[in-house]
This record gives sequence, C-alpha cells and structure tokens, in this order.
Amino acid sequence: MDAAKRLATLNRIRKLSRLMDTSIRIPGIGFRIGIDPIIGLVPGAGDLISTAFSAYIIFLATRFGIPRQDLAKMIFNVGLEAVVGTVPLVGDLFDAFYKSNIRNLDILEQHLSVVEPEITEAPVYAAARDEALEARG
Repeated sequence: MDAAKRLATLNRIRKLSRLMDTSIRIPGIGFRIGIDPIIGLVPGAGDLISTAFSAYIIFLATRFGIPRQDLAKMIFNVGLEAVVGTVPLVGDLFDAFYKSNIRNLDILEQHLSVVEPEITEAPVYAAARDEALEARG
C-alpha cells in the first residue's frame, strides 16, 4: 500500500473511531460519547453491529503490520466491550466510558510513531490528530 493509501486508511480508522466513541458532546457536562452506546441500546442486534464496526477498525489496522501483541490488546478491548455490552444498560454505560475504538486507535498510533513516523507527521494527519485530541478533551 502506498503512502497516500496508508494515510487515507489511517484517517478512515480515526474517523470511524471518533464516530463510534467521541462524536457527540453531552451539553452541560462536556462529556463525549459516540454512537456505540446508542446503537447498543437496540436489543440483540445493537451489540452485534457495534462489534462489527470495531472488528472492521481492527481489520484496517492489520494493514499497517501491527505486532501480534498489539493486535491481541485490540481484540481484548473489543471483546471486553462486547461481553460487558450484553448486560442491559450497564453495558451501554460501560461502552460510553471504556471507548475501545479510541483505545485501539491509540495502540495503532503508538505503533506507527515508532515504525512509520513520517505518516504521523504528515500535515493532513496532524490536523486530523489535533481534531481528535480536541474531541477527546
């Protein structure tokens, strides 16, 4: 995969992670949630849909040659959120606070900062990173 495609894939991961975990600011308290806990409110199918989105993020991350140890952490994050997410309401609250997709994005970014720092220093990437950091805030 060439550099432009790698950057586009990384930005896709970033946007999807943000959509799932931090895209909605709760007025008054400033806490951010994504659509993950909202989708999870749909009995049965909601947790399956959320897990599918998270699995897709991991699939995209494998294109960057992420080490097995980091891949295992990412799978654990999604698995934990999927298992706890099956508990009505408690699981949805857990989803809102645990944010497995953002955790997995952080794991990928740490890996890339070591093995491919030029991609994390690209101006397009830097702008997207700054936007995501602001959203987490």
